[in-house]
Amino acid sequence: MSGKHDHSHGRGRISPKALSRLRIALVITAAYMVAEAIGGWLTNSLALLADAGHMLTDVGALALSLAAFSFATRPATPQKTFGYYRLEVIAALVNGIVLVLLALYIIWEAIERFRSPAEVAGLEMTLIAAGGLVVNIIAAYLLHTDHQHNLNLRGAWLHVMGDMLGSIAAIAAGVLIIAFGFLWADALTSVIISCIILFNAARLVKDSADVLLESTPKHIDVAELETALTGHPAVLNVHDLHVWTISSGMEALSAHVAHDRSMPETELLLEIRDMLQERFHISHLTIQLETADHTTDKVFVCAMGMNCFESTATADH
Repeated sequence: MSGKHDHSHGRGRISPKALSRLRIALVITAAYMVAEAIGGWLTNSLALLADAGHMLTDVGALALSLAAFSFATRPATPQKTFGYYRLEVIAALVNGIVLVLLALYIIWEAIERFRSPAEVAGLEMTLIAAGGLVVNIIAAYLLHTDHQHNLNLRGAWLHVMGDMLGSIAAIAAGVLIIAFGFLWADALTSVIISCIILFNAARLVKDSADVLLESTPKHIDVAELETALTGHPAVLNVHDLHVWTISSGMEALSAHVAHDRSMPETELLLEIRDMLQERFHISHLTIQLETADHTTDKVFVCAMGMNCFESTATADH
């Protein structure tokens, strides 16, 4: 069997309504991020500037989600056989590095303010932070319906939920300044928000680097996967087993599977494919079926929602 292989696998596709909600969430979050940054500069509030930086993580997450859905619709080419999925990962890595630098800069400025507290317009700061909280609530509502069914949307939704904490912290700092004149509250809050940014950004950098280094996905245990494969009655052994991530929510596997010819190859392959997709959620499979004497070695490629087909590539013994 042979044929063209579509890498989309139905991944990254969401309903037009959900895509529209994602765009609206991106627009309102980006607009208020700019407003909050200007407000932080005008009120001299480092906490507002930090919260604007945290909103930047939301904008980045939402934009990356939109980009992922857009790139997922582009066909693979002879030069880019996996399509453009990795652009999402590269953008995420750059985004994470920028956010780490931003958070470190805000912490440095906060340390200077602890030494010499600056005047902050507490009332204006509180009102702007409250506006940011409202925007986060709206964005979370827009993303809530579909976030459980899509990994990209889930990540964006978690970013927005985390930013709510930053807005609440900024509001608390504004109240402390208004009620008690505690100017140090602005610097303290900015450090707290920056630590949240650092945690999320560091995780984003690590996850992106893991994908680019083709590390095993965190939710997959290779030993368990190998045990599951060798547990099939017709499988003798498994070797050259590799599992990696192509892009968010799209895992790939390649393996050599030796079998005893006790059942038709097509039937064996389909059973292996179904097990790997249902149990480990691996969407793209390249499996070389082997016999002990290598007389009938064949390479098969399987994709989510498609029949497996025999590759025209020469089997590697």
